[in-house]
Amino acid sequence: MGNTTKMQKKSINSPDETRTFDKGKVDLTKIGDTTISRMYLEPGWSWEKCIKPIAKTESCQASHTHYVVSGRVRVKMNDGSEEEYGPGDVAYIPPGHNTWVVGNEAYTAIEFASMENYAKR
Repeated sequence: MGNTTKMQKKSINSPDETRTFDKGKVDLTKIGDTTISRMYLEPGWSWEKCIKPIAKTESCQASHTHYVVSGRVRVKMNDGSEEEYGPGDVAYIPPGHNTWVVGNEAYTAIEFASMENYAKR
């Protein structure tokens, strides 16, 4: 882990930064050389409606590696392939996708190392 020589402990409940956007937020906690984040997305959230105006790209160009705590999302890749993720799933989603919350339950996931620039204005 780079220049880290001592153990560290932080709580994701006291994030270093919180980014809010339409129908959601991301709490970012940096520890060592890694940023871990908790993503919270409300029902009705979609990347296309809520993040595309910030990112200004046709699809999400971030990769995501995360663990789903609650709720469900559906992901559609630019090539047309689709997958749905729910509680207990571990996901890797490469760049080039659109995502939306499925159903009436909020979606919460813990993201590992790929959210440093997500929804950054």
